[in-house]
Amino acid sequence: MASSAIPLERLGGHAFNHRTSVELEEEYDRLRDLARAEAEKKKSCFDRAHQAYARGDGAEAKALSNEGKRHQAKQAEYNKRAAEFIFRENNAMGRVAEDTIDLHGLFVEEAEDILEARIRDAQARSQPHLHVIVGKGNHSTGGVRKIKPRVEQLCRELGLEYATEENEGRIYVDLGGNRIGAPPPLPEQPDGHQSHSRPQRPHRPRPQRPQEPEDDGIFGCFKACCLVM
Repeated sequence: MASSAIPLERLGGHAFNHRTSVELEEEYDRLRDLARAEAEKKKSCFDRAHQAYARGDGAEAKALSNEGKRHQAKQAEYNKRAAEFIFRENNAMGRVAEDTIDLHGLFVEEAEDILEARIRDAQARSQPHLHVIVGKGNHSTGGVRKIKPRVEQLCRELGLEYATEENEGRIYVDLGGNRIGAPPPLPEQPDGHQSHSRPQRPHRPRPQRPQEPEDDGIFGCFKACCLVM
């Protein structure tokens, strides 16, 4: 299972892209904290399993390894629940336009799998473009954005052209195989107004790279079960 892109620490309101209640923030934090606790138990079991194997106690090593795998499965389940929870909250009807997806609060691997599922669904419905809210990385470790580069990488792998929009916290993705030579349609906001951001620095797709094997657990199942808004 892939490691999380950011430390499993309390995120609270930083994970939400709208004003929300304390109860919602606490529920999101609770799920991520439970995942962190399972990750610590998993690591302890695997470390002890290695020690048991090194001293020649194969039976103890196997038992500890199996226990570690159970904690790993629980970690994946809590992270899956947290990711689905924050995704639904940030992408609820009335919070984003139909041609927009908000990836706030997701770990990088979660965001990548959900976005790929959304892109493929949008293409199947002949949707011409997608606005991807990636955030500006203000709350990322060290202030380094992690989701934006992965979104750009995914676009290149899928052969899609994209452009960073004016506010830099959102990416315009063309889904119809067109070149981005002029400002794309402005996204209509839930209140009926249009955004005034425009794309900058169009990017040309690079040759598609071989896909890496998918991880088991949470990241492998997102493509099949994520909520397509």
